[in-house]
Order: sequence, then structure tokens, then C-alpha cells
Amino acid sequence: MQPFAIREALVVDPDQGLKELLVSILTPDVWAIRDVPTNQAALQAAKSKSYELIITDEQTSAREDVELLRKMRVVRPHTRMIILTDESTPADVIAAMRHHAFSFFSKPYSPEQLSNMIHLAIEAECWDDGIELLSATPEWIRMQVRCQVRTADRVLQFMREIAEIPESEREPIGMAFRELLLNAMEHGGGLDPNEYIEVEYVRAKRMISCRISDPGPGFTLDEISHAAIANPEDDPLRHAKIREEVGLRPGGLGILMAQRLVDQVLYGQDGNEVLLIKYLDPPQSKTA
Repeated sequence: MQPFAIREALVVDPDQGLKELLVSILTPDVWAIRDVPTNQAALQAAKSKSYELIITDEQTSAREDVELLRKMRVVRPHTRMIILTDESTPADVIAAMRHHAFSFFSKPYSPEQLSNMIHLAIEAECWDDGIELLSATPEWIRMQVRCQVRTADRVLQFMREIAEIPESEREPIGMAFRELLLNAMEHGGGLDPNEYIEVEYVRAKRMISCRISDPGPGFTLDEISHAAIANPEDDPLRHAKIREEVGLRPGGLGILMAQRLVDQVLYGQDGNEVLLIKYLDPPQSKTA
């Protein structure tokens, strides 16, 4: 006899692909997965029972799902909701962040990225949001972000959905942003969940910039011999030797990687504030 499931997930009208993905992640002897046909049915189900995870229908619009999220926060304020949607705008993503969606994916989305996000949602022992919008328009966003790796990955997914940029530029910018975000969390905030960093995103006509400010004392290149950016030209692996000597985990490539993925990486006077800049090519004119 199988033991009773001790955790429950609610999914709105899942297709076969999503069902298979969920079964592969949510172990049947630990999780019970309930399907409902509509957002209204999901709200009624949540009124009668608490679910740890709710995933919306990818065939609905973001506006419908954000409305469900808004109502769900009244009924079950701590439920983790992942929005899957057929269509969305940057304003919809911002609205989802304001109402503390756990994550947001619009079609087409990567099954691997969705899988990773579901893992993040179910692995945290106790979830609180960790992302607070200070001000937000689709072109200019300021937020405070808790110093946790899983929060960095959630922020990155939201920014993927907000930033309307060419597909060829999306992943390089995302990788650079994540590296600098994790650097700030680890070295500036000590990965202390009681500490926050500030993130500012600006989308101009032909430029994207991201400013990351951490609570740490900052640094100079002379103080980070454990990072690849400080290696002399004739010794490109010096940082790896230093990291091994002082007992640091393998790594140290973040700043160097970011510099190669975007156009400029600028540090403030104290070294605890960094600005990432990526220039975008103008749209190509169509010829007759």
C-alpha cells in the first residue's frame, strides 16, 4: 500500500506535456496533484483546502491569471503560484510580481527552465517572497531582492519576461546579470537571507542597463586576487590556485564572464555598486 501523500499541488487544465513533467518532479508517494478545468474552479478549490503549489493554465491570458493570483492572495496568502500563460505584456509581469507570484512563464517557454523553477518552489522549507518592488514601469524597475540564490533565479526569470529584447541577446544579457547578481549576494550580502540588495533595470530605446547595489563594504581589484578578472595576462589560472589555497569553492569567473557578454561593466567608487550596460542594434528597416 502506498503511503498517503503529504503535499498537494493544484494545476489548471494541464496538457499532457505538463502532466508528464509534474509527475517526474512531484514524487507520487509524497505529492497529490489535482487538476481543475478553470481559474474559477481553482479559486473555489483553494477556498476549501490549502495547496502548496498552484500552476495556471498556459492557454489563458496573463491578465486572467494575475486576477486569479490577486484573489488567491486573499484566500491563501502564502501559496506559491507559477503563472503559465499564452500571452502577456511587461505590465502583466510587473502586476504578477506586485502580487507575489512565485514565477511567470509565457509561451514559448523552456521546459527545462520551468522544471528548475518548480524544483525551487517545492524545495524551500518555508517560502516568503523575497522580492519587493520599490517602483516599476515596463521601462524602469527598482526592487529589493533577498540574498538567496533561489531568489536570484526567480528575479532572472521575471526579467526574461519583462525585457523585450531580441532572442539572440536575451541569454547573454541574462547570464551576465545573474553572475553579477550572485556576486553581490555572495560577496556583498554573505548569502544572508536577512540582507537585501537593490536592483534597478532601465530599458531605453537602444540600451538596457542594470544597476546592482549590495550592503557590503565593497572591494578593489587589488583585494580580489581570487577572481579571474585580477589575473595577469601571463597567468590566466592564477585565481584558481589562490582559491584552492584559501579554501574557496571553484569559480571566480563572474566579473570576467559578464564583461565578455555585455558592452560595459562599471563599478562605483566603493566597489559595492555595479552597472551593466548592453547596447542594442536599431531595428532593421524592411525593404520592398
